[in-house]
Amino acid sequence: MARSAPTSRHWHRRTDADGLCWLSFDKQDSSVNALSQDSVRELAAELSFLSADPPAGLVIGSAKASGFIAGADISEFQQLENAAQAAAMSARGQDLCQQVADLPCPTVAALNGFALGGGLELALACDYRVAVKSFERCLGLPEVQLGIHPGFGGTVRAVRLLGAPMALDLMLSGRSVSPVEAKTMGLVDRVVDADSLYEAAAAILKEQPRLHRPRSYLRLLNLALVRPWVARSIRSRVRRRADPKHYPAPYAMIDLWQRYGARGPGAYVAEANSIGELLVGSTAKNLVRVYFLRERLRNLAPKRDDVERVHVIGAGVMGGDIASWCVVRGLAVTLQDRAMEYVEPAIERAKKFFKRRLRAPGDAAAAEERLTVDLDATQIGETDVVIEAIVEQLEPKQSLFRKVESEVSEHAILATNTSSIRIEEIAAAMVDPGRLVGLHFFNPVSHLPLVEVIRGAETNEAVLHRAMSFVTQIGKLPLPCRSEPGFVVNRILAPYMLEALRAHEEGFSLETIDKAAQNFGMPTGPVELADRVGLDITLQVTEILGTSAPELLRAKVKAGELGAKTGRGFYKFKNNRPQKASRYDRPSQDLQDRLILALVNEAMACFEDGVVDDLDLLDAGVIFGTGFAPFTGGPIHYVLERGIEDVIVRLESLAERFGAQFNPRPGWRKLAAG
Repeated sequence: MARSAPTSRHWHRRTDADGLCWLSFDKQDSSVNALSQDSVRELAAELSFLSADPPAGLVIGSAKASGFIAGADISEFQQLENAAQAAAMSARGQDLCQQVADLPCPTVAALNGFALGGGLELALACDYRVAVKSFERCLGLPEVQLGIHPGFGGTVRAVRLLGAPMALDLMLSGRSVSPVEAKTMGLVDRVVDADSLYEAAAAILKEQPRLHRPRSYLRLLNLALVRPWVARSIRSRVRRRADPKHYPAPYAMIDLWQRYGARGPGAYVAEANSIGELLVGSTAKNLVRVYFLRERLRNLAPKRDDVERVHVIGAGVMGGDIASWCVVRGLAVTLQDRAMEYVEPAIERAKKFFKRRLRAPGDAAAAEERLTVDLDATQIGETDVVIEAIVEQLEPKQSLFRKVESEVSEHAILATNTSSIRIEEIAAAMVDPGRLVGLHFFNPVSHLPLVEVIRGAETNEAVLHRAMSFVTQIGKLPLPCRSEPGFVVNRILAPYMLEALRAHEEGFSLETIDKAAQNFGMPTGPVELADRVGLDITLQVTEILGTSAPELLRAKVKAGELGAKTGRGFYKFKNNRPQKASRYDRPSQDLQDRLILALVNEAMACFEDGVVDDLDLLDAGVIFGTGFAPFTGGPIHYVLERGIEDVIVRLESLAERFGAQFNPRPGWRKLAAG
């Protein structure tokens, strides 16, 4: 008796005249395809039906223009109660992919854009992969960024397809590659124009070319006698950027490969058990929290995409890099400064950036055409956004906006990139101070995703929301802040850096201090950070905040040793790298607490003062603006996990020994009381 066809909400099946079956994923009530448990069950039922009555071939594709499959439904991770549940979820995904691999007909994944995580693992289970030609990085196994590793069989199939070195690099880095790069790697079999995708998918099923395999010398690396040597080398490289205490997932991946060499059913069982343990660990839970904090920032403002032209005033490093970033995001930008000699370095930096960032033929040249010099601001009346990035002094900024206000159209956003001056003070010179908003980018602009969107006391609410939409449009994360000295990021970094300098005055070496912070999980130690921010800026922010700056900081600024930008600060810089001593004292927990709790305590002060009125958004801002150890979930969340009472006691102890800057903020006890 013929089996009845399953009914699916998320999957649509049709069979064409050639006997090819087309399974199309269209997750209901979602703009993006993600593999939720119900969509996995439905696909499993579809595959069981096809296994019993095989078609001539199967094409798995997407009905959404947004892409193929973004991965597993991450919201379901938060429902897991124990490792056994997490391992079982992984095993169901593995079974699904094995169903695809076991079908008695050729299979192909038609990739119309991104295929990430579990989505790419599903594609790996197919015999072939055909992708729309693109230079955008949209294919990858980024699970490590959530504190886990592939769990639908990807740790096995990726190695079998690409060889251990390339597959492990893809998984350990979490990086994405473009379809063009993926074709070179062997990750996809063909890249075609968008309108030829399904034609190419049908053709490859009919032709059934030889399946891709890694070269023989790469397959030799999977031999049991060789794996330990290779694994040792890989662990050593990974340890330079990821502490196993903080980020266990990369090491779990290496262990899986070393033990099984991507062979046998045991490799799949071990993968599921491993990801099960990771998913319920603190690192994965906190990185999943960070993922949702990022999504919340992305969705704070409505998607408008109505900005086409940006005018940047000030072609220094910050202004020039803001301009080039906006160009890369598809906007036309005019760049203004006092004379061409100040603009030329920014243009040269931008050209190099375009070549690195834009790989499609002609894209870099097109970007260069979108960036033009406008010394006399003749085109400012046509712009949608004006961003000021001149010297960090009040009077020049007031004078500039007094003039600009009368030259721009009524709908243009007027924004200052000030890092420390209150918006109200700058806007005081304007006829309509409600038009001014702060857009504080961070250096380097291309790496740090956060932009503080600062509202002054008179900033119009509509202006604030339009500014946040603009930040989202250019691919950044907007953090709404109230105008207070230092805003969020500079304010909380100041105590962190100043405490480091006080410790140095007491005799701790610069290297010991930086290592103490890095041992905690900070990407950069506070001394190196001060050098990179600029010691003149560090001193300026300190003075604006009304904090007493250490004399050694003033001495460095007076001597013109301003950090990385002058080649010498507290460290000497060579090729933009600090020259640090290789030997230093082992940092103590005491020193680490001095640095980290100075920052954490100031974060609570920001909340108490209403600079950010939401603790989760505060955590998000500190993570994405400073790189604060993501595996902690943010400074406030770190205190909650460590224990508020423990932190209060520790702060009181530090206050007795080192000063009032460690007096616990009242907000901690209020938070403890609920």
